[in-house]
Amino acid sequence: MEKRHSITYALKEDLPQIAEINNHAIEHTTANFDWEKHSLDHYEKWMKEKDEMRCPVLVAKAGRHILGFATYGQFRGKKGYLHCMEHSVYVQAEAQGKGIGSALLKALIAEAKTNDIHVLVAGIDSSNFKSIQFHKGFGFQVVGEMPQVGRKFNRWLDLTFLQLNLNN
Repeated sequence: MEKRHSITYALKEDLPQIAEINNHAIEHTTANFDWEKHSLDHYEKWMKEKDEMRCPVLVAKAGRHILGFATYGQFRGKKGYLHCMEHSVYVQAEAQGKGIGSALLKALIAEAKTNDIHVLVAGIDSSNFKSIQFHKGFGFQVVGEMPQVGRKFNRWLDLTFLQLNLNN
């Protein structure tokens, strides 16, 4: 039986579980191009920066258990990019394939529309076909590929960019 979950704004007490999910992705996947996991202090600073930039951090919760999280941040740092955000969606390994990612991305898109965001961007390891197809299912379109711009697990990684225009 699939667990029921709710999508809410992340709280400070959610950070240890968010860190666990993200650090798992860092250590075991190419969904995140970081090489080393981060401390809880890092995630506390990250959440403070998200709050200051008015960028939501959403979590999927089943009771007190975090199943996944989603957020966005400005695509590039210049003022002209204020309405273009790059997003992230991470789901706990055991909860993948159960609709958690879809619920998070749907909520994040709604949040972006409410916050006057014009474009959401996804940067995905080009070999991650599931994630690319997942995003296409929400209307994202591939807009470019950058060969061998990342390196992890002793191999070069290509990066595919997808984009969703929210005001079309």
